[in-house]
Amino acid sequence: MQGKILIVDGISTNRIVLKVKLAAAFYQVVQASTIAEALDLIRTQAPDVVISAINLPDGTATQLCNKLRSQPQTATLPVLVVACSANADLRLRTLRAGAFDVMTKPVNETLLLARVRNMIRANNTLAEWQIREDTSCALGLAEAPTEFTRPANICVIGPDAAPLQGWVRHLLPHLRAKYTVTLLRDAMARLHAGATPDALLLALPDGAAETETCLRLISALRAGGSTRNVVLIVIQKTPDPQRATSALDMGADDVMTGGFDAEELAVRLQVLLSRKQQVERMLHSVRTGLREVLHDPLTGLYNRRYAIPFVTRLIEQSTTSDAAFSILLADLDHFKRINDVYGHASGDAVLVETARRLRTAVRGADVVARIGGEEFLIAMPETGVAAARALAVRMCTAIGNTPFDIPGARDPIHITISLGLAMGGHTTRPAARDPETVDALLDRADKALYEAKIQGRNRVTLSPPQTRPAA
Repeated sequence: MQGKILIVDGISTNRIVLKVKLAAAFYQVVQASTIAEALDLIRTQAPDVVISAINLPDGTATQLCNKLRSQPQTATLPVLVVACSANADLRLRTLRAGAFDVMTKPVNETLLLARVRNMIRANNTLAEWQIREDTSCALGLAEAPTEFTRPANICVIGPDAAPLQGWVRHLLPHLRAKYTVTLLRDAMARLHAGATPDALLLALPDGAAETETCLRLISALRAGGSTRNVVLIVIQKTPDPQRATSALDMGADDVMTGGFDAEELAVRLQVLLSRKQQVERMLHSVRTGLREVLHDPLTGLYNRRYAIPFVTRLIEQSTTSDAAFSILLADLDHFKRINDVYGHASGDAVLVETARRLRTAVRGADVVARIGGEEFLIAMPETGVAAARALAVRMCTAIGNTPFDIPGARDPIHITISLGLAMGGHTTRPAARDPETVDALLDRADKALYEAKIQGRNRVTLSPPQTRPAA
């Protein structure tokens, strides 16, 4: 099945006719005759789309939309409304309540199915960023959709500039935004030359050749990395269900089949811009959450969860490459004394400054991670032993030659660091049949680190230790 659709209509004949059309397109259909029944089915059946009559026995489609939008669980559920007549005021009220569209009978079956596909696609985009309710709340994803608060950047595209400029004049009283007018022939070049707009209004001409150009533009915009999430509304000069269907299937967010209407277009834009902002907020929250998962919150360095898989990839890559790589384990000397004498806040300040100095000392391709209290891992791809030693000495110098200013200490304090170096890669173990494991590689680096401790600290060594001294 392509999806589950709830039909809400007080007239059983209407429900049956619509069900036949949708079932033939391989949709699963459930039915309700009232708002109350619809709300129960939405809770138990979780439909992907709701198609509702404009008037219902216990209310209107507007009331149904308002009830759905008032609940976080159903706030983004797409609703398509079917009306018997084109009442402009009722249509606007319904769209403002959150309906995707209001289609007037007789409904074109091809366009209806295109609308359904479009709504399911839009709903799936939101669903892809939704996770379990507890995690959503933790990441801030369960908030209600917000209005698009800043003035939007809207680009109006068409074959002739004069009518487009007229559209802008009529839109301004209804929607405050920054509008630009671009000719169809210049659209791709203009859109890639400057900042990406928030929304595009595309005037679909009547001519076959220009229509084909518009449809290709829609497809190209949806394939572009910078434009694939731009709100795109197509406005038809002359109603044409087949062309509207093509526009929706190519990736348009909405099609106004009845031509330009400033007030209705403003409502549609506000709904789509709010939805775009919601997706962007979700994406930002997920990225922030992922960053917190992979980074140490105190120092901002990568953590063990990131560092160990990174070293694993270096080992795997070394099986097909002659380039060696280097691993350093670094440990601050006598760090416990800093916490004991000056307090944990001072110890944290030392860790933060150490992280900064290590980041400064390494190269762009190197990875620095905090993997323990005062222990750090530095992974250096395609680095031989001479270069690795030189980098390690640079790190010793960066830490040991400049005293640390920390809270609780009257004067800057002197701190040193010890480093254990282990070389990885096929060239370092030419007789080995299998690649070295991460644990074995880190164990060699750990032994080298404690050998540096034995030899007096504040140095780098490759020597294996005989004993394990106290830090």
